[in-house]
Amino acid sequence: MLGKTTEFLRNVKSELKKVTWPTRKDTYASTLVVIALVTAVAVFLWLVDSALSGLIRALLS
Repeated sequence: MLGKTTEFLRNVKSELKKVTWPTRKDTYASTLVVIALVTAVAVFLWLVDSALSGLIRALLS
């Protein structure tokens, strides 16, 4: 059992060396894109919700 665990951990270390990690600049740019898109979707949903709420209020009054 210990031999399999050691072999597994060796394989994990070997695979992690193959990973291309993003640079700080790439991470920063991706973060800004995510924040911008989340904000845009939130504003869009707020506008749709406000419009539908107004429509329902007008129909019920």
